[in-house]
Amino acid sequence: MGEILGQHYDLQRRSNNSPGIAGKVANGLGWFSIGLGVTELVAPGKVARLVGLEPSRKRNAVLRSYGLREMAAGIGILSQSQPSHWLWTRVAGDIVDLASLRRAHSGGDAGRGRLTAAAAAVAGITALDIYCGQKLSRSNGDRTSGRDVHTSKVLIINRNPEDIYQFWRNFENLPSFMTHLESVRPVGTGRSHWRAKGPGGTIVEWEAEIVADAPNSKIAWRSVPGSEIENSGRVRFDRAPGGRGTLVRVDLCYSPPGGRLGSSLAKLLGAEPGQQLDGALRALKQILETGEIVKSDASIHRGMHAAQPPGEEIRMTRREGSESPSFV
Repeated sequence: MGEILGQHYDLQRRSNNSPGIAGKVANGLGWFSIGLGVTELVAPGKVARLVGLEPSRKRNAVLRSYGLREMAAGIGILSQSQPSHWLWTRVAGDIVDLASLRRAHSGGDAGRGRLTAAAAAVAGITALDIYCGQKLSRSNGDRTSGRDVHTSKVLIINRNPEDIYQFWRNFENLPSFMTHLESVRPVGTGRSHWRAKGPGGTIVEWEAEIVADAPNSKIAWRSVPGSEIENSGRVRFDRAPGGRGTLVRVDLCYSPPGGRLGSSLAKLLGAEPGQQLDGALRALKQILETGEIVKSDASIHRGMHAAQPPGEEIRMTRREGSESPSFV
């Protein structure tokens, strides 16, 4: 153990290439990871008791494996000139830790107060890992075209292309059915500022510009250079066969922080755009066809209930003097 740590006394010097605050935080996370790993490796029973669990042979073995993982991640962060990949590895480990704590919380021998405190601490560390991973991924140029992720969804909506185009073209309407978006506001001709919820409760913001606008047919946009998340999108509105409404096709391309690993982690955290897009299009269909988003009562209450609108409904009306749908 001493030999492993002794070989890395110069890691702090080598990791100083990491830029700004994110680099300093990453260095701290690296040393924290090594310290936690050593503790889990040599004293797993004490770690178990600290988080509210009774030690056992199985738990000690699991904690020792977690310790080896933490040590490897910490050494990787501190020894690499581009530590972002190891930070995303830490995020993967954080997810495993949170899942383990959640399972333990339901166990009969668990000290739930300590487990809750431990889960809150891990969640805070996860947020730091994600923050550093995002910042260093951008600084190190990790998001290359080879790591771009593409997703496409198609859905038929029983409205004419003109109505759907007008609704979508007002980007301020997008958060009404894209739940990961907090706001979209215009900032100039053809430009808008987007604010979205990212993995682990983080917030990401960027500016986008319209690059194609064919009325009642197509809208395309892309993030401007230097945005936190590089992305582009296109939506087409084509009349469906047999007069069944409009075929809405959405194509998204984005460069996740940490490349494909970052995309996989986002899926685990429920924040991957492909997952969000499917739900968003279904919500859009409900809004445009019924005037409200209909949710199963079971989604907001425990137990099984018939589907019905929740207490507060989103209804579509038309602005006075305008053909564009809006919300009240």
